[in-house]
Amino acid sequence: MHTTAEWTGAKAILLFFVTNDCPVTNSYVPEMNRIQEAYATRGVRAYAVQADVGVSATAVADYARDFRYEFPLLLDPHQILVKAANATVTPQAIVLSPEGKVLYRGRIDNRVEDFGSQRSKATVNDLHIALDAILAGQPAPVPVTKSIGCAITRIQ
Repeated sequence: MHTTAEWTGAKAILLFFVTNDCPVTNSYVPEMNRIQEAYATRGVRAYAVQADVGVSATAVADYARDFRYEFPLLLDPHQILVKAANATVTPQAIVLSPEGKVLYRGRIDNRVEDFGSQRSKATVNDLHIALDAILAGQPAPVPVTKSIGCAITRIQ
């Protein structure tokens, strides 16, 4: 169980929306871990959010262990975080202010250009750029970027 009280003292909150069965998401787990490690000491709290409400808590725990997430992976059974952040695909990064305002929504980087089209290495690290600006007290230069991945099925 996690609450917004954990955000006390944070400079930003980073949510990675994920699903167990999305190959694009799964390919980004090592990069998500690197980002979390790089920004944790700078006041960023990172969480992954399971966007698929049909996955059991046991399956999510197994997935987090198997893919070696190095930060909490949250269940969102009523899609409260999905809806509040307006997350649409996985993987998608959302940066929030400590008050919960969305400061950045979009891709982690440009490694995945489109379905079936990806680079061996990213040339634009959108999330790093956004986080660096936000931590410097500036708005994200591009606050919304297009995320490529698996669509989040919304519940009503």
